[in-house]
Parts: sequence; structure tokens; C-alpha cells
Amino acid sequence: MSVIILGIESSCDDTGAAVICDGMLRSNVLASQKVHEEYGGVVPELASRAHQQNIVPVVDTALKRAGVDKKDLSAIAFTRGPGLLGSLLVGTSFAKGLSLGLRIPMVDVNHLHGHVLSHFVRENPDDKVPEFPFISLLISGGNSQIILVKGYNDMEVLGQTIDDAAGEAFDKCAKVMGLPYPGGPHIDRLAAEGDPTRFKFAKPHIAGLDYSFSGLKTSFLYTLRNAIRTNPDFIEQNKADLAASLQATIIEILLDKLRKAVRQTGVRTVVIGGGVSANSGVRATIEEYCHQNRLTPFIPKRSFTTDNAAMVAIAGYFKYLDNEFCPYDAAPYARVTV
Repeated sequence: MSVIILGIESSCDDTGAAVICDGMLRSNVLASQKVHEEYGGVVPELASRAHQQNIVPVVDTALKRAGVDKKDLSAIAFTRGPGLLGSLLVGTSFAKGLSLGLRIPMVDVNHLHGHVLSHFVRENPDDKVPEFPFISLLISGGNSQIILVKGYNDMEVLGQTIDDAAGEAFDKCAKVMGLPYPGGPHIDRLAAEGDPTRFKFAKPHIAGLDYSFSGLKTSFLYTLRNAIRTNPDFIEQNKADLAASLQATIIEILLDKLRKAVRQTGVRTVVIGGGVSANSGVRATIEEYCHQNRLTPFIPKRSFTTDNAAMVAIAGYFKYLDNEFCPYDAAPYARVTV
């Protein structure tokens, strides 16, 4: 009998639903929220309201595209955390209601585990997946972590950000430059036209494998503030070079710690995940680094880099096979480490 998992993602500002059947992706639907663009960032209350409006049609569409009746579902996987509490409550409550109504189990998924395991989402039987153990560089708007992954449910955080994440650095610096939210994709676009050596920004000196991006952000803002005093049009005249230099610095910081992790562990497979893994410079740099050092890289499809329900469904699928179910009194959590 087939194992069919419905995955629900509602950790931030995207409402997602996906169906996985025996480990194969059957559908993956996402409703993005444009309402936050005019505010330059996600407004939690608006996000939770939009999830309430979107979750029923998104789940319905995912089931129809998969050709699956809700009565055929084996379990419901949902993002329990971390994320925005109001947004998580919508997904958690919906999953509980549907689980009770269908009398099938629930599986709670750590959002960060989902990003790591997104490489196991297969759309075709011959799709390659990583072999354990591997090093995962998880880089998103809220998290920057290096994780040693020994199994589906055996992950050890080797290093993580002690302040801002890489995605935050991109978005906050982009906002100061007057770029739309989210700023990361706009920085990526501009960087392709700029000189990455034009500007020098501060790089942190943090012991071990932990990250820090707050100093870089401060250095970037300091450079802009001083330049604008003598030239009000400085940002507009230098947008491409600023973007290219910022991106190059962030990539250098990320790669420096990744190199150390590979040397310390001896692991020969490297995977990346999270929203920042969609960045062209990050993808090219990691591939080149792995090629030069005879490592095996796994670079996700861009559709699996941002928050999506396919990664929730595949993480839930593995937990379902291990009979790791979630009780109905489980509450969502805003913060957690892998």
C-alpha cells in the first residue's frame, strides 16, 4: 500500500502544500504574499491573516494536481517551527483539524530539517540524492548554519550565526540601497553587472565554525553614510559595484567556514539549502570549490531553495516510516536549533 503524505508549510509569508507518494513528488503548490512588499519586510499579523485565506485553496489545489483524494492520505506533515508564531498556528491548527477529520496521524517537521532534506525530494526515479554523511550549508533569511548530517533524523550543528543571518545581511543592505523587498534577488541581479573588488567591507573573525554578519552590515552602512555626505547620488551611481562587493564578501565569509568544516570532518559531500542558496554567486562558488577539491556537491533547484511544502512532505515521509507521530496537544514554536 502506498504511503501518501500531505505536507503543509506556513512558517513565514508563503503558504505551501505538497503531496509525496512513496517518496516521489506528485504536486507542490505555493501562494506568496505580496502584501509585505510595501513595508520592506514581513508583517507578522498580515502574514497570519493571508495564511488563513490561502491554506484551504492551496491544499485543495495540491491534492487535485496530485490526483489524490484526501481519503487516500497516510498522514499530514506540517511545519511546527521555527518561524512566525501566528503563521505557524494557522498551519498547525489546519493540520490538526484535517488529521482528526480523516483519522490519520500527524507528523511535525522542523523547518530547518526540511531545508536540509529538500535534496531528497525526487521528481523522477533516477534523481540523485546525497549519501550520508554530508555537510549541509543552510543559508536563509533567518538562519546560517553548518550541519553534519549523519541520517534523516541525526543532525549535528557544527556552527551557526551568532547574530544576523546571511539572508538578513542581503535584505537589510538592499533596503538601505532602496531596492524592493526581498532584496536578495535584486542584489544577485545587480552583482552580475558590477565589480566585486570595488569596495572592501569588514569581515568577522569568529572562532570555530560560527558565523557573524552584523559587522559586515555595519561596515556597509558606514561606507554608504560617509559617501552620501559628499555625493548624494552615490548609491544610484554605484549600485552594481556595491551589490557585487557585498555579495562577494558574504560568499567569502560563508566559504571560509565551510572549508574549515570539511577539513575537520573529512566528509566529502557538500549540500546547500535555504533561500540564499538560490543566489547565483553562491551556487557557482560552491560548485567550483567542490570541483577543485574533488568533493561531491548538491545544489538544489531554485524552486526548492525558498520555503516550500515539498521539503516538509519529504521530511514527514521519513518520520512516518519511523512511526514518529505528533500528539494533538503539540504547540508550534518560534525558535529552535537543529
